[in-house]
Amino acid sequence: MAELDEPVYSIGAAAKILDVPSATLRAWEERYGVITPIRSEGSQRLYSRSQIERLKYIKSQIDAGVSAADAHRLLAQQLAMGSMPAALPDRVAEGRPLILLADRDRYAADLAEYFLRTEGYDVSIATDAAQARLLFAERSPDLVVIDLLISGGAGFRLCSDLSGAGTAQVLAVAAIDATHEALAVGASAFLRKPLEPLILASTVRDLLGTSALARAARRTTTPR
Repeated sequence: MAELDEPVYSIGAAAKILDVPSATLRAWEERYGVITPIRSEGSQRLYSRSQIERLKYIKSQIDAGVSAADAHRLLAQQLAMGSMPAALPDRVAEGRPLILLADRDRYAADLAEYFLRTEGYDVSIATDAAQARLLFAERSPDLVVIDLLISGGAGFRLCSDLSGAGTAQVLAVAAIDATHEALAVGASAFLRKPLEPLILASTVRDLLGTSALARAARRTTTPR
């Protein structure tokens, strides 16, 4: 599918998804050359969904005791045979992560809410930037999905401010191609509207994986 090869994730988002340092991803790229991200106009590394899946495979092999070199070699062999290797299943975080949808199109927001709730997430909806800021402050979501054109284009500033808070992942969306601009203002990933439900669910699952686990651990840990 073409969607799987479109650049979506920044290197910071990829590092969080895989729970490895960004420096490790750069080292793997330079040393083995099996997975080479696309470079944006500003020379940022951008990873596609298919590349994330391949990195998950490498990470799962390393976690199982395989060396990084052998993990990359195994991946290269499988790709050469035309097969897509599968990583070990992701761990499931406890609780229900909260997603804030900030979208000017109520119909699109309702549709996205339906699909995300079927995936097991709690969802709040804001139809303008001011409401999104209030809900963000009140509910502390785990992830915010921001339509960059909300409130006449205020989504870019909203994306910058909410990602800068450092408490939630930010997924930017728009009916225009704004990948580079979205990542430049702090988004972890970008998707083009109209949103394809499976791609949306997979992207949200990737972005929430590590942060949701960490938050669940904090909620169940009490200071001594």
